[in-house]
Amino acid sequence: MRVAVYAGSFDPITSGHLSILDEAVRLFERIFVVVAVNPAKATMFTEEERVRLAREATAPYPNVTCTSTKGLIVDFAKAHGAAWLLRGIRGSIDSEYEMSLAQINQALAPEISTLFLLARPDAAVVSSSLLKELARCGAPMSHYCPPVVERALRERMLGLQNGGPR
Repeated sequence: MRVAVYAGSFDPITSGHLSILDEAVRLFERIFVVVAVNPAKATMFTEEERVRLAREATAPYPNVTCTSTKGLIVDFAKAHGAAWLLRGIRGSIDSEYEMSLAQINQALAPEISTLFLLARPDAAVVSSSLLKELARCGAPMSHYCPPVVERALRERMLGLQNGGPR
């Protein structure tokens, strides 16, 4: 069985992430979308919220499972029988960072390969950071994220404006 891991902070999942999955679900029999938890990184959504949003956004893909890990992605991949790590590329800025990450993962687990997939051109412009900025400004987001994410971002922004918790 061809098994892959697609990991990221997914804070939150975007149309760009989903465009990578559109391609990947045709290539792999099983894909784990893994919310990678980095305690040093400040996120808008909790680990549980990011997993829930990813699950709802990926519901149309029957071969995708969403979960999270606090450990190394290569260790998660080994434990779940994945031979591939999927990485999305939006442009040249991503490619340098992603190449470095792939080289580190290759050194840690030579038996696991990294596959770079290009985001669709219409989805390549969006990042989670840009999406959060659009939400802060009240700008339209529907082209850049699934409806469940747009609702969550609008609710979070409303809560922040009203002095609520993150």
